[in-house]
Amino acid sequence: MSDDQLVSVVIPAYNAEETLDETLRSVRAQTHGNLEIIVIDDGSTDNTRALAERHAAVDQRVQVLHQPNAGVAAARNAGWQQARSGFIAFVDADDLWAPTKIERQLRALQAAGPRAGLAYVWTVRIDANGIAGRSYGGTDFEGDVLSTILRTNFICCGSNVLVRREALIDAEGFSSRLRAAGFEGCEDWSLTCRIAENYLFVRVPEFLVGYRDLPNSMSSQHQRMFRSHMLACREFAARRPDQFGPAMDGLINYCIWLVEEAIGRRDRRQVWILWWMMWQEHRPGALRVLGHLLLNPVRVVRDRLRRSKGLIGSEPAFPPGRSFLEMARR
Repeated sequence: MSDDQLVSVVIPAYNAEETLDETLRSVRAQTHGNLEIIVIDDGSTDNTRALAERHAAVDQRVQVLHQPNAGVAAARNAGWQQARSGFIAFVDADDLWAPTKIERQLRALQAAGPRAGLAYVWTVRIDANGIAGRSYGGTDFEGDVLSTILRTNFICCGSNVLVRREALIDAEGFSSRLRAAGFEGCEDWSLTCRIAENYLFVRVPEFLVGYRDLPNSMSSQHQRMFRSHMLACREFAARRPDQFGPAMDGLINYCIWLVEEAIGRRDRRQVWILWWMMWQEHRPGALRVLGHLLLNPVRVVRDRLRRSKGLIGSEPAFPPGRSFLEMARR
């Protein structure tokens, strides 16, 4: 691997003044220093633009682009199409990177050869203060992962991946169709599925991304996210009928996960709404969701309570209550 290989980092930002500073600091602190950092101010009405420009004033690697608000897909597309590198990473304006993320991913992606289009790492959920919680790791999926990524989004979030430019071009970038339909949210997953059609994936089995889970974040809006996932599944299955089964399995798995989250919050209304949405989209799938809940009522509630305390998943990434960045630097 060439140590001076340029990597482009794209950061879409909309009204992100509360978190963007910390995100940019974590990107600028990468051990792989040859970076092109592109912040896309997506029509923010707060101090996002001024904050990004302060970073650009002290770090020549940072550049700030501005556009009228067009959504996260359009912002990311504007960023990677502007980028000069053959390797492009994305990070949301509220997430954090461990210092070695790009270094480890670039090494893995180049070692795997040109058929490898995407490298991913493991992630840790963090709160508003950057304190580590539940981990999303332990997956070892590599190579041809199309059916697997359709069934389960093991990538977890859009701040995770390093992608070859050729793979982005072949996948036609991020789709704005979900926003046009009124349901943003699953653009990242949709892109990774399309990349998986033609490229191999490689993993870096380390917890190198802090995924911020905030009450007002897009990912916390469960009905909207489920509708977004549903539309993305429908679109993919229409184009690839041979993958209808895995796509529906993925939709069912996502519905079960969201319903279990609602059960953990004791939100009966949300449970009913999500199940009814599944029923309207795919009745056999809705019956599978119902069967899962009826056959596993005690386990569902027990596991959801344990999950809320960070006790489910892979081994704990960090000691509970510790700063993600503090532990990641060690």
